[in-house]
Amino acid sequence: MTSRLQNGYNTFSKCLCNFERHQFVCCHTPLWFQTPRVVSGSLPPGYRLYPGSNLDRALLLKFMQQTYEEMESGESYSHLALTVDQYLSQETPLWWVEVTETGISRGHRQPVACLWMGTAIDQLRGNRHAHIFLLYVVPEHRRRGLGTALMRQAEEWAKSRGDRQIGLQVFQSNQAAVNLYQNLGYQTQSLWMVKPLR
Repeated sequence: MTSRLQNGYNTFSKCLCNFERHQFVCCHTPLWFQTPRVVSGSLPPGYRLYPGSNLDRALLLKFMQQTYEEMESGESYSHLALTVDQYLSQETPLWWVEVTETGISRGHRQPVACLWMGTAIDQLRGNRHAHIFLLYVVPEHRRRGLGTALMRQAEEWAKSRGDRQIGLQVFQSNQAAVNLYQNLGYQTQSLWMVKPLR
């Protein structure tokens, strides 16, 4: 698996962006964030959404690794650090969800979900649009509406920038995510195809 993932392309870009139709827009700016707008009231009770910052690099990397580990465990996903270094910027906002249980001090709460956004260019029409780099909810907090709430957050961010569409890439084997996206009105627009070379 490692050799398949490290074949000269940025793995995260290969997995999450279709280069036949889209191209990432990446700004090489200092890693600080303007506070992205948070959609209030979109989360189920007991959860809080808050914006991330450049200090969250290690945590973002951990969430990315967990995402891939669920698909194929036992692999080293250390190369994802290059993706975070390349794409994390003020132009790629990050949001976290934490549980707001009483009795747990704010400094000891751990995020249970993550949304990382970016920008892509539709290569057919040249239109800039929002692209979801990462949406991840830890297994213990799934099926509670967090994924839907984060998708709504992504759509609000895209609308606030004037984007007319939003895109993402999902693995066909992740049927729960495919169902979520279809229920929210996402449609298949292109297919990314690969062939292992021996």
